[in-house]
Amino acid sequence: MRTARARGLSLATFTAVVLAVGGCSGDGGTTPGAGTPSGSAPSASTSAGPADPAATSALADAAAKLGTTSFKVTMTAGPGLNLTGLMDAPNGVGTGTLKAIGPNTEIEIKTLLVEKDLYVQVPGITKAGTWTHVDVSRLPEGANVGLRPGQIDPANTAQLLSSTTDVQQAGSGSYKGTLDLTRAAGVAGVDQKAVTTWGAQAKNVPFTAGVDDQGRLSALTVQLPAANGQQAHPLEVLYTDYGTKVEAQRPPASEITEAPDSLYKSFGG
Repeated sequence: MRTARARGLSLATFTAVVLAVGGCSGDGGTTPGAGTPSGSAPSASTSAGPADPAATSALADAAAKLGTTSFKVTMTAGPGLNLTGLMDAPNGVGTGTLKAIGPNTEIEIKTLLVEKDLYVQVPGITKAGTWTHVDVSRLPEGANVGLRPGQIDPANTAQLLSSTTDVQQAGSGSYKGTLDLTRAAGVAGVDQKAVTTWGAQAKNVPFTAGVDDQGRLSALTVQLPAANGQQAHPLEVLYTDYGTKVEAQRPPASEITEAPDSLYKSFGG
């Protein structure tokens, strides 16, 4: 599972890359795929005015539907972070691949979720042909390992959108508003350290979202605040392939090892 550039890299290196990416944000992006397939989304700008109750309800319903079916999720934060996953919340299974890229560094982590058990394949930690079992209770909030028990999708979309109070419709199947990320720390790419770094900006973060013609979430773009002089990149999530079959089975016991303390320490646990 390792790329040539990942060989010899430590998990601490991976963690540094992911945290750096998580602190990046975007300026002026739009939600890809929002609205109808041929439609476009509004630019993510700070919302002004009260929430539209109908828009708030429609977007909440779209997020809730993620927990009723299977789907594919693709999440990016600029060129440094890419996560693809297949999720099946009703059956409690999922698979994911997280790639993090930094200066002269590229690491890939594979994740497997079976009910409440999380298994990973991490360069420098997991032996070839095996899976590392992770005690999720030892991971800090926002630890970016791709999938996580208790989260319907890697972006933890429902929790993320619950932090908005000003959703407005911005066209057919398109919505906009702002998020208070101090109420949503723990979503993938948005950990508590990043929220603290952003300060007051974290309370007023613009987003756009789109739903398809069946009222299901199709896209989400969050314009995370810039910090520490880093280049801005938006957090973009696409939700596709609803109803797809997710092949995920618990590995045989002979192929499972428990995660070492070094893994948890690398993530601050």
